[in-house]
Amino acid sequence: MTLASNPPQNTPWNRAMSVLRDVISRPSGAIGLFLVVFHVVLAIVSPWVVPYDYKAMNSTLMLTGPDAAHWLGTDHLGRDVFSRVLLGGREALLVTGIATPIAVTWGGFVGILFGLVGGRVDEVLMRVVDAFLSLPWILKMLVLIVTFGTGIEVLIPTLAFFYGIPVIRIARAATHDVVARDFVSAARARGHSRLTIIRRELLPNVLDTLMVEGAMRWLWMLLAFSSLSFLGFGVSPPTPDWGLMIADARGFMSFAPWGVLGPVIALSSLIIGINLTADALAKALGIDRAQKAPV
Repeated sequence: MTLASNPPQNTPWNRAMSVLRDVISRPSGAIGLFLVVFHVVLAIVSPWVVPYDYKAMNSTLMLTGPDAAHWLGTDHLGRDVFSRVLLGGREALLVTGIATPIAVTWGGFVGILFGLVGGRVDEVLMRVVDAFLSLPWILKMLVLIVTFGTGIEVLIPTLAFFYGIPVIRIARAATHDVVARDFVSAARARGHSRLTIIRRELLPNVLDTLMVEGAMRWLWMLLAFSSLSFLGFGVSPPTPDWGLMIADARGFMSFAPWGVLGPVIALSSLIIGINLTADALAKALGIDRAQKAPV
């Protein structure tokens, strides 16, 4: 008698691999994931592959055009633009790579908790969230950055805090779709605490939504970080950063556009890659990104 083999278990690892295969099977997902992985790998290995020191200045090579020695020309201080572009994403990926999980974690927990509690408490607290969201993000972050400084130790918690607030609305909306189901009512009837209900019943059912939202928060954080650097409130010179490079080179665009084109193309390709990956991930998980959160 032949024994039937056990069916494969739907472990988190198996599901993650299934979602990854689904994302890669879509042309947009494959392109997007390639761009994201390319930039992450480049940020890691770039210090060992750049042809020139990013700080090295040469007054005889200021604003020279692209050639065999300097593929993207040089900037107004004679520094190699190609080397600085290769290194320009390191700070942005480091800061946003740490801030994004923090934002999704705290914003997701608070949003799930609001959705579970419900009632008047939920309504009052969501009006506080709405008040935060009604203010321009750049003004809110500039207040803290001007007050406490522009170092990484300030940028990471600032981005994590302000970009975690929109996650509250998304997590709350996803929780409202789950909290009325029978298994949540049964958990309440058994006397489980709110933390237990969140961990066992709600979080597994809203995790897919939070994953997609996390990808979008990463995208917006990268844009915010580059905007702050462009305005002079991000990384400090001479650290190479795409936003800072665009700000430095914009005055020479009419006769030396390569100083702007390099960082713009690099930043745009990363943003496009994340956006394509997030779209493919949402489709693979069956998440409707156009769905609005209830007020």
